[in-house]
Amino acid sequence: MAGRLRHGIKRAVITGGLEVSFWLSRLGLLKSARGHGVIFTLHHVRPVDGEAFQPNRHLDITPEFLDAAIVSLKRDGYRFIRLEDVPAALAGPVADQPFAVFTLDDGFRDNAAYAFPVFERHAVPFTIFVCKGLSERSHTMWWETAAALIAKQKRLTLCLPAGRIDVDCSTTRAKQAAFDMVAHAVFSGDETKSVAQLDAAAQAGGINPHALVAETVMDRDELLALSQHPLVSYGAHTVSHRGLDAMTDTEILAELNDSADYVAGITGARPVTFAYPYGDARSATPRTAGYAEWAGFALAVTTRPGTLSPASLDAPQLLPRVSLNGLYQKSRYTQALASGIPWRLGRG
Repeated sequence: MAGRLRHGIKRAVITGGLEVSFWLSRLGLLKSARGHGVIFTLHHVRPVDGEAFQPNRHLDITPEFLDAAIVSLKRDGYRFIRLEDVPAALAGPVADQPFAVFTLDDGFRDNAAYAFPVFERHAVPFTIFVCKGLSERSHTMWWETAAALIAKQKRLTLCLPAGRIDVDCSTTRAKQAAFDMVAHAVFSGDETKSVAQLDAAAQAGGINPHALVAETVMDRDELLALSQHPLVSYGAHTVSHRGLDAMTDTEILAELNDSADYVAGITGARPVTFAYPYGDARSATPRTAGYAEWAGFALAVTTRPGTLSPASLDAPQLLPRVSLNGLYQKSRYTQALASGIPWRLGRG
């Protein structure tokens, strides 16, 4: 009950902040918060799934919402550029026409099936960050594995490095609480061992974690076919999709270089852009940014929210991005986020 209440309060606060930010932007207030432009983060773009238990729903937006978001940004005077063109766009004076960049993490098949037609219709370029281990089916997505496992259970019993989990899963509310517990446990212990043990538990429960990846993520041939279109760019997104900051220096460099080499093998050119797994302190730190620069990435993006200004080029390997969240699919919320006002208000 307490967890559900916390989630409800958090959503209400975020919704209220977005509404206030939208109307402040319509009134022409806090214009400086907009900066030169914004980079958006997306994951899945696909039709609505009617299942009651969807712990990863924040990662899903519909094609209709994506279309509405682009239309609203056009109406507000935004121009759409490639991620690799951001430095040039930031180098000049503040323009009357701000820019927007669209990026999609992980290389999901629905990016080609549902997002691409929307981007093509509006002539909007976009970057997909490719995770080698997912594309090659050598690694799994713990968040999808946990969701599939919990969905089948009435009680979850699981041993992870951070400890034993034994909780009720008989209702949608209980399943969400169980998912939150698993997510916390994965990052409280050794992530690699946690994922391996979670995968083993899923296998024992009749779920193939690698099959979940194969069902949703594009393989090399699919990525190659999509890469032929001039609107499409690829960046690197590691091999394992694990938090980088917990790794050794050698492991970090291997994750960066191997994923870049994989993209180069598809496109014929080494990528100059990179997205950190999770995009927060688990991966995106001054230490990992130094290795991203060393590996040849001119730009690396986080999931820390914010708009862009020339000062962003002081740390081009730690650029902010704004998430288009599946829980807040209204075009005016896209406008509110692009305005930069939510973070100006957050700083009080």
